[in-house]
Amino acid sequence: VQLQASGGGLVQAGGSLRLSCAASGLTLRSMSVAWFRQAPGKEREFVAAIFRSYGTTYSADSVKERFTISKDSAKNAVYLQMNSLKPEDTAIYFCAAAQGIIQSSIRTPRHYNYWGQGTLVTVSS
Repeated sequence: VQLQASGGGLVQAGGSLRLSCAASGLTLRSMSVAWFRQAPGKEREFVAAIFRSYGTTYSADSVKERFTISKDSAKNAVYLQMNSLKPEDTAIYFCAAAQGIIQSSIRTPRHYNYWGQGTLVTVSS
């Protein structure tokens, strides 16, 4: 079972990046999937999620209207389109997947069963 995150890099403020998370050994179609991030010296924080197969999306207030999460069940992958990036978006971004999670827990890292290795996003000012 593996989640492989990719797409991170160095970008100037105002720029865009698209993160990808490919799954193997598990099927994302019916699972809740999410992106979290962790900046140096800070705790891991919720970024965005899609609840199970219903497609309901959730986003942190700090990224609303800038970041969009999507899931491609045919490709068994999750994406995070990040626009209008800011220096404070600099962090390691992790994708995660969960079985049986309830909506009220979707922003909590400990409820996720599977994690990718993380991809570094650096936004320069």
